[in-house]
Amino acid sequence: MLLIEHTGPWAVDVRERVLTECFGPSAPEWMDELHVRRGLRALVIRRPGRNSKPERPSVFAGGCEPGRRWLERLPVDRRTDLADLDLTEVALGPGGLGEPVADPLLLVCVHGRKDACCAMLGRPVADALAAEYPDQTWQCTHFGGDRWAGNLLVAPHGFMYGQLRPASVMPVAAAAQRGEVELDNLRGRVGIDPFAQVAEIAIRERTGLTGLDDTLAGVPDRQGDDQAVVEVRTATGALFRVRVRHTPLGVHGHSVCSGEARPHRFEVLDIEMPVPA
Repeated sequence: MLLIEHTGPWAVDVRERVLTECFGPSAPEWMDELHVRRGLRALVIRRPGRNSKPERPSVFAGGCEPGRRWLERLPVDRRTDLADLDLTEVALGPGGLGEPVADPLLLVCVHGRKDACCAMLGRPVADALAAEYPDQTWQCTHFGGDRWAGNLLVAPHGFMYGQLRPASVMPVAAAAQRGEVELDNLRGRVGIDPFAQVAEIAIRERTGLTGLDDTLAGVPDRQGDDQAVVEVRTATGALFRVRVRHTPLGVHGHSVCSGEARPHRFEVLDIEMPVPA
């Protein structure tokens, strides 16, 4: 994960512009390749409210993989200082590039040029968080899931939440301070297949487990295009087998506000519990 501060208005391509400024004209393309191959995600961030240009931009690097989570603030005076940063090293971890950050960051998508709801629903969520956790709260650019606005990503825990409002985000933030997951509004863990995300959430709801690594899903065993069986192991040693179905809703449309969307849903068909390890 790479988080780069940029104040002022955010055009629809602000991420691409910032990456180009930092790393050169080909940066957006190979950053996308690193995202696919190594899971490295780059986001632009800023503080809630009106921002003046900081003397030194805040830049964070980190990893969200279970057992290898890390988050550091990089020592840069200007964004162009990032030109020599080894992004493969960032993607592989485990850090050692800057000053360790102890508390999780609360990243709220407000990128209205990508989808209007991200701004209209995300900004009140970010403002509520900033009132309680001013040093940890950042607005961020789009990380997926327009239909889930307001969206929150906790770094480096690596969990996404959606359809949040100022009241419902506070239990999520409190859980993050404890190093736990809040089950309400949970979208899942980043970097894994959507079938695996759904399976992990189902087992958390079944068992009540809230530790960051209390449930770990394996690679889904696809059963055709619309179903998969996912094995989920828990911190207690239990192994569950979860059958999940993906159903396109058959119509094209828009998100709640303006983002293009292909409506669909995931549902859990069966949980075999527990199965022999």
